[in-house]
Amino acid sequence: MTKKIAVINDLSGFGRCSLTAAISVLSVMGVQACPLPTALLTAQTGYPSYYCDDYTDKMEYYRSEWEKMGQHFDGIYTGFVASEEQIRQIFRFVDTFKKTDTFLLVDPVMGDDGDTYCMYTLSLLSQMKRLVSMSDIITPNLTELCLLTDADYHALAGRRDHRELIQAVQELGQELCRSGPKTVVVTGIHFQDDDGTKQMGNLCIDREGASLSSFPYVGGSYSGTGDLFASCLTAGIARGDSIPSVIETAGTFLELALLDSVREQVPREDGVNYEKYLSLLAKNPNPIKFG
Repeated sequence: MTKKIAVINDLSGFGRCSLTAAISVLSVMGVQACPLPTALLTAQTGYPSYYCDDYTDKMEYYRSEWEKMGQHFDGIYTGFVASEEQIRQIFRFVDTFKKTDTFLLVDPVMGDDGDTYCMYTLSLLSQMKRLVSMSDIITPNLTELCLLTDADYHALAGRRDHRELIQAVQELGQELCRSGPKTVVVTGIHFQDDDGTKQMGNLCIDREGASLSSFPYVGGSYSGTGDLFASCLTAGIARGDSIPSVIETAGTFLELALLDSVREQVPREDGVNYEKYLSLLAKNPNPIKFG
């Protein structure tokens, strides 16, 4: 039977991110995406101009109607949230639909490169910490990891020795694991290896240890790469992949899309040329279970 994932995120007409990314990735990986839009945008917020139709007051209709239908989800995947009220709506959705065989993946979108996004407040951080504590797996970048653990981003990111950096990230991730999620996947870690080659890494952390997956940094920061990665991970878990294997697959997929986008000089806000590489995701490696 096809697995079903409730995807709580915004829908942007341009930018190749959020629900656009999630629906295409989950579908090609053999998983049904059931979108719950938090907002409709003409284009993602990185563009100089866009129109946004906030759907916060519509989210309860989705929850109540899906409850009437008796729907069951194999997973719940949350991405960008624009306000504390949206997180409160997510709490109610999770209370209704998260069963013993339903996993919750939270992408705690709050900032990047040491800066927070415009919607960020301390109250939103407090609610996000609560949501993270209820999750099975989270996918923060370094900035979001530091926000969730009250750590100093600049002290962490400024470490020159990549072994010290990875060890420090692992310790912060395990701190989170002790109070909530079973797995923390820290994305987009920039470092130089022993040969001086710039790398982009994703560190998978649980209470027992950590494993690093990295590939050469190709340059450029593009809209939607975090959404694509989290979507790959969500679909992989749903269809039975091991987390390390799907992280490797997602890394290869994104590396090719990034190389293509740099070569074609795609504007950052347009997102990456990932569509032609979706077929790389349509396979089924090793099983994993939450429970």
